[in-house]
Amino acid sequence: MNYNLIIADDHKMFIDGLISILNDAPEFSVILTAKNGAQVEKYLSINGADNIHLLITDLTMPEMDGIELNKIVKSKYPSLKTLVVSMHIDGMMIDKLIKNNVDGYVPKNAEKEELLTAIRSIIKGDKYFSPEIKKAYTDAMFENKKMEEISLTDREKEVLKLIAEENTTQEIADKLFLSKHTIESYRKNLISKLNVKNLAGLTKHALKMGLLDA
Repeated sequence: MNYNLIIADDHKMFIDGLISILNDAPEFSVILTAKNGAQVEKYLSINGADNIHLLITDLTMPEMDGIELNKIVKSKYPSLKTLVVSMHIDGMMIDKLIKNNVDGYVPKNAEKEELLTAIRSIIKGDKYFSPEIKKAYTDAMFENKKMEEISLTDREKEVLKLIAEENTTQEIADKLFLSKHTIESYRKNLISKLNVKNLAGLTKHALKMGLLDA
């Protein structure tokens, strides 16, 4: 049987390399190469996805990235399988993709054999995540679990958010109608409680906790 694939990546060199690998597997046909997710969405809106077996996509692309593309594809064309091939190995990105039913994820430096194994496994109906991706995901989930176990008061969260937004101690004191000394105490307590070394560590935790999303 012949399987039809779409490749979305804004680097022509990668697309050419992937096509070269797929040329050694005659059961695969690449019917579309796209520079971004928007081009894929447009193609699918016109032609549908009934004759497409797999979408291979990068994560960082202009106009529409791989996370958004996967979300749209799984919403509108749930039977279409998706495989992310990216140099970005970020646990939170992987979590977003998994929550939106991505079928697989391998790093761009994966060996040819692993890439073909991933493609064949996914088309067969299995999920495929490389060991490197699994580790990044489990590490991120472990960090999240640790974060959930750290309980911050509403005031501590407020101070942490303002620190992460690069307010000075005096500015935070003025905004919260507290003394500069009190804010310094909060800062020291947060550094101790979150087990970080400096303000950069506090900012990182604020991002993980979603305090900067609002």
